Amino acid sequence: MLASGRGSNLAALLVARDCGDLPAEFVLVASDKATAGALRLAEGAGVPTLVLDPRAYPDRRRFDLDLFDRIADSGADLLVMAGFMRIIDGDALTPWIGRMVNIHPSLLPKYRGLQTHRRALEAGDREHGASVHYVTAELDGGPVIAQVHIAIKPDDDEQRLAQRLLPLEHRLLVAVVADIAAGKVSLDGDGVQFEQETLTQPLQWIEGRLKAAS
Repeated sequence: MLASGRGSNLAALLVARDCGDLPAEFVLVASDKATAGALRLAEGAGVPTLVLDPRAYPDRRRFDLDLFDRIADSGADLLVMAGFMRIIDGDALTPWIGRMVNIHPSLLPKYRGLQTHRRALEAGDREHGASVHYVTAELDGGPVIAQVHIAIKPDDDEQRLAQRLLPLEHRLLVAVVADIAAGKVSLDGDGVQFEQETLTQPLQWIEGRLKAAS
């Protein structure tokens, strides 16, 4: 996992693993910030950690290439980005296409980038949500695997909307990573595959599991 912040998504994944709901093992949690809460969570769970300071490199590209070389050395099969607040060089990403996912707090392709809750409210949207997608060189533009939807309430502000969505983000990410680990979800030249069928729309997290859109 790559994370820059408090690590709430990592915490959800670790709980799911410990409960037997996630058939996966964690080999590394890496960050660009030594103070990231995700690192403390990983250490407490006995997961190896890595911190690299971007300021120690002459440019972004060299930082990214070194980071991803070290991730490859960990033996990871899947890389999960959760609150990793950096745009990654395309050459560093290339070997991981189809093996790297990101969770983003919007119903992609809406609201790529930052301040997604505020933008949804300002647009007058009736619903909001989160998406898990495969990572490509295009910012928040890779193939979307699955989404969870939430109705926007009249009294929602940016903070309340974010707080209501966060637990659903956690459940969505756990479900997607579990299905990837179980071999149910993959990416090939035709797009996202779910149980060997090519999706025409993202999966939906409904009633505690991922379902194909009807």
